[in-house]
Order: sequence, then C-alpha cells, then structure tokens
Amino acid sequence: MEQLEFLDRRGTNCNKWDGQTGMFQEEGLHGMWVADMDISVPTCVKEALQKYIDFGAYGYYKIPDSYYDAIIGWEKRHYQLDVKKEWIRYSPGVVAAFNWWIQIMTKEKDAVIVNTPVYYPFLSAVKGNNRTLITSDLKNDNGVYSIDYKDFEDKIVKHNVKAFILCSPHNPVGRVWKEEELKPLLDICNRHQVFVIADEIHQDLVFGEHKQIPALSLVDDYSNIVALTAPSKTFNLAAGKNSVIYIPDETLRAKWDDFAEKIRCGSGNAFGYIAAAAAYKGGDDWYEAVKELIEKNARYVKETFAKELPKVVVSPLEGTYLIWIDLRAYVEPKKTKEFVQKTCRLAVDFGDWFGGETFEGFIRMNLATSPENVKIGVESIVQHLK
Repeated sequence: MEQLEFLDRRGTNCNKWDGQTGMFQEEGLHGMWVADMDISVPTCVKEALQKYIDFGAYGYYKIPDSYYDAIIGWEKRHYQLDVKKEWIRYSPGVVAAFNWWIQIMTKEKDAVIVNTPVYYPFLSAVKGNNRTLITSDLKNDNGVYSIDYKDFEDKIVKHNVKAFILCSPHNPVGRVWKEEELKPLLDICNRHQVFVIADEIHQDLVFGEHKQIPALSLVDDYSNIVALTAPSKTFNLAAGKNSVIYIPDETLRAKWDDFAEKIRCGSGNAFGYIAAAAAYKGGDDWYEAVKELIEKNARYVKETFAKELPKVVVSPLEGTYLIWIDLRAYVEPKKTKEFVQKTCRLAVDFGDWFGGETFEGFIRMNLATSPENVKIGVESIVQHLK
C-alpha cells in the first residue's frame, strides 16, 4: 500500500487555508471546510505530470484513448458498471455540469427538487438559474438520515417538478444509499417524468460493508438520467478541472453536445486529462490507504465526542470524507458560528449553508487530512465546551 504524505498547504494559495475571507470574513482559522485533501496525490500521477512537464510543449491536446480506457476500467473494476466510451463527456467540474443540465433540461421558473440538508451549490444552482427551489428534508433519526418518499413525491406532484439533483453518496450527512432506497426514488422520478442528475462525485469514498450503487445501474430507460463524477475528490485533483459526465441516451448526448458547442466547452486542459488517466489506472494502492485514513479519523471523532461530550450526535460516516456533527445539545443553534469560528478558531461548513435555519447547530468537518489536524479541530470544540 502506498505511503501517504501529509502536506502543510498554508501559503500555497490553497483555498481551504489561504482563502477563508470570502466565507468567514477573516483568515487564520484551522481549515476543515473545503472538500479537498491535505495529502499529496498518488506517485503515478506525479510521475505522469512530470513526464509531460519535462517534455516542455503545452499546446493543443488530443484526448488519448488511454484516458477513456482508464475511466471505463475503473468503473468496471469497482462498480461492475459497463460504461461506453460514447457516453463520456467532459465538464470542468461537477458543479458546472449540474448548472448546465438545469439550463438544458428546464425553463426559467421550473421547479427543481433536492433532498436537504445538501451540498449548498445544489441550492445556488437552482436559484441562480432562476428556477424554483423545492426542498424535501431527509428524516433524521438520531443522526441517521433517510428519504421521506411521501414528502418527495407529494412535492413533485404539487409543484410540477421538472428535475431532481440526486446526491449519492449524500453530502453532508454521509449516507450511502442502498439499492432498496435508491430504486423507489428513481421510480418516483420516472413515474412523473422528472429528469435526474445523479451527482456521484463521492462514489469512491465508501466504507465498511457499504456499497455504492450507481444510479445508472438501476434504470432500464436512460432517456431521463445522467450521472456526474470526477477524480477530484477521490485523488485530490480538483485543480485539474476535469470531471466526467455519463450520458447513455443518444438524445440527451445531442442536447449536451449542442450546448457545449455554443459555450465552447467541449474539452479541458492536458494536465487534467493526464492526471485523471494516471490516477484511475494506477492509483488503487494510494486510494485504499486514503480510505483507511478517513475511517481512522472518523472513528477518532466519534469516540472522542462519545467519551467527552456524549450528547454530541455524530452521523455515521458511510461515505464521503465529510462528517456531519450535531452540536445542538451544547450550543444554541443561532450561536454555532460564533462558538465554532470565533471561540474554537475553526473553519468548518455550517449547517444552515446546506438548507437554511433548520440545520443551524450542525457543522460539517473535513477528515481528508492528517490525524493531527483532525485532533486539533475536535479537541478545540471539546475543550471550549467543557
């Protein structure tokens, strides 16, 4: 198994550590928010990029078959999903992709539904494109979340919902949806002709007995669904600006290609392609080491709070490297930001960002970092609450 190398990213124009002003109005907080890693990428990625850099010419780049082969091989190896080369399209990011799909498949004022609490760019994508945001809250049973199918379907009918952005695994609550949970959700969408954008960017970060079920594996008719993923979360490659869209349906592909042609965004930069191909082909050992680290960090968080502050509710981390923590037993929800940021000096993602005041009192903490960094964050909360 490849040895992980932890990095101090302060002073490197790292958003998590050096770009806090936009979200927190100050700098110098202990960075546990942005969803990337404080870990050096796999050796195979560095070697592939170094080879390209040493060559010295960085002109227009033809996407090699090896890039597609690496993606197809990864999906087959890990999920038994038979991706076809002609399905694969490029986006500079998953966020860009679901914004563009909203523009392609819905009209202004059309209703788009999400399951809250949810990754907050889902919310801004709907509102920013002048669509009507419909939220269906997940049910919270002492930190374990589930889908409220009746609420979900009732709102689809009531608001004539046109699209659904699925988060699978779910960010921020850490659920990996089982087949028996996903299938009814997709069946509801099919029944009411709701277009499904399946954001599966965290698909590779699944732990224990939990198993990622690709949305595309559960439908017979591809005419109303696309899936989005990327090597960025799995291999710490967000700077490569290289995300993947699977579009099995020919008509949907034509719509995407027409849109991409209009905005002149059919392909990305060479560095992103080279890094992605190298990671998907040769990064398995590093990937297993990262998953082991995240599981270890999650155990530490859960065990420490259970011992020191037993009324803190830590949601089980089935997937993602982002742990969801309920501080409401100890902190007044409206004062969570003041306590965590000003007193504990931590930069975390605050619950209300994921769907409004209903989720005040929660925080999301990034575990893709060294055990020492996680310890600093958790101990600060424990010490100041005790």
